[in-house]
Amino acid sequence: MYRLSMSVGADHHCPLPADPTLAAVATAMEDTGQVAWIVDDRWRFVYVTDDARTLWADRAGGRLGTVAIGHHIFSGESLQVGSGWRFGLTTVELWRAAFRTLGGLVLADTKGDRDQLRAVVDPALHDIIDELAPCEDAAHGYEIVAAGLPGVGDGVPAGQALVPSLMLAFRIRDGDGGLRGTALIGKPTASMSALGAMAWLRDLDHLARMDRFTRAGRHPTAVLFADLERSSALLTALSTAEYFTLGRRLVRAADQCVVDAGGVVGRHLGDGVVAFFPAVTSGSEAAAARACIVAAREMRTALGSVAERCGLPPDGLVVRFGLHWGDDVFIGQISTSARSEVTALGAAVNTAARLEASAVGGRLLVSKALLDRLGPEDAIALGIERDHLVYSRLGDLDTATPKARRDAHDVAVCEL
Repeated sequence: MYRLSMSVGADHHCPLPADPTLAAVATAMEDTGQVAWIVDDRWRFVYVTDDARTLWADRAGGRLGTVAIGHHIFSGESLQVGSGWRFGLTTVELWRAAFRTLGGLVLADTKGDRDQLRAVVDPALHDIIDELAPCEDAAHGYEIVAAGLPGVGDGVPAGQALVPSLMLAFRIRDGDGGLRGTALIGKPTASMSALGAMAWLRDLDHLARMDRFTRAGRHPTAVLFADLERSSALLTALSTAEYFTLGRRLVRAADQCVVDAGGVVGRHLGDGVVAFFPAVTSGSEAAAARACIVAAREMRTALGSVAERCGLPPDGLVVRFGLHWGDDVFIGQISTSARSEVTALGAAVNTAARLEASAVGGRLLVSKALLDRLGPEDAIALGIERDHLVYSRLGDLDTATPKARRDAHDVAVCEL
C-alpha cells in the first residue's frame, strides 16, 4: 500500500510512482501543466499533479490540496480528504456523480466483481454499483460536475456553484500491453481555442503571481497608483472613439510596465491604474520597492509613445504617480463568472492614493517608508542618492488635496 499523503503546503509534492511506466506519464503530465489524476490498475491514487491540487486547495490552508495517495479513488479516505477541499469533488453527492461516470472503467478493472468493488469504495457509493456496466475503453471522454466559483449550487458549500468540466480517461500500458493504470485529465468545458486565446493574451508569469493571492492575506507590499491628469480636457478635444483608443493604449502600456517589473496589476479606476509589488512574489522587501519605482519610471517613459500614436504632442499626456509602502496590506483575488482580479485593502493603499492625487503636474511622489526599503545596491541601480533626498510632509505640499491633508498629512514624501 502506498503511504497516505497529507501534504498540503507549497513544498510538499506527490512523489513519483514506483512503477516506471506510471512515473513517466506522471512526469509528462506535470511538465505540461495538466490537471491530472493517475491511478494504478486497482484504481488507487499514485499521483496527482500540482496544477490539480492547486485548483482544489484546502480550506484549512496551504496552496496544494491534500490527496489520499495509495487509497482507492472512491474510498472513504478519498471522500474524507475531498471534503476538506475548497473546490472540486467536495461533497458525497459530487463523488456519487463522478462514480456513476467513471464506475464502468473501475468495475472492468475489478474483473466485474461487484462484491470486491463494494469492499474498497465508500459505503455511500454502494447502491450505484449495481447500476454500472463494465467498460474497457482505451480512452474515453466524460463530463464531470464539481464545485467551483461563483454562486451557490445544491449540495456544495455557500459561495460555490456546480461547474461542469470535461475529463479524458485513457489507459496506461507497458511495453508488453499490460495495464498499469489510468490517467484522468481534466479541463474546463470551454474549447481549447477559447482557452488558448485567453492564455496567449496574458502573461503567464503574471497569472502565476495572481494565483499566489487566491487565498487573501496580509503581505508587506509596495503600492503604486497612477492616474491621467486633465482627462476631461482630452475627452473634449478628442472624439469618443479617439479617447477610447487613448485609454486602451495607456492602460495596456501601464499594465505591461507592471508586468515587466514583476508586479501584480490591480483594478483599473477610470483613467488610472493600481499595481501591487508584494515582497512574497518579488523575493524581498527591497526587490519589491525597487520594482515599484522601476514600473512607475517605465510608465512615465511610455507616455511619449502613447501620445505619438494618438496624434498628441510629446507632453500631451500627464500622469500623476503615488508610491507607498505597507507592512500589512491585505491582498486577495476576486473571481466572478465574468472576470478575475487582484485587489488590496489597508491604510497603505489609501495613502498611496492620496500621494497620487497630490502629485499634480505629472510628479512622481514616493514615500520615505518605501524608499527606506531599498538596499544600497538597489539605490545605486536606480540612481537614487538616499543621503541627499529631501523629504516634505505630504500635507505641507501646495498641491496636497484636502483628503491628503486630512488622512496623510504627516507622511514623509519626496519627488523622484
